[in-house]
Amino acid sequence: IQKLKTSRRQRANDRERNRMHGLNEALEVLRTTLPNSTDAKMTKIETLRYACNYISALAASVKLLE
Repeated sequence: IQKLKTSRRQRANDRERNRMHGLNEALEVLRTTLPNSTDAKMTKIETLRYACNYISALAASVKLLE
């Protein structure tokens, strides 16, 4: 029974590791897409907030052009 629990836990750990790897890759792509005034790597939350602000600014620019 203990071995079954261990292998189930290992599979869960592997799934979580893969999920986080995918999330980190997506955030890295987002970081490279955004114009960034600093060379320092932004944190995950900074990246998401910056992206939201940037998208809002782009939407406002488009609205002005219409």
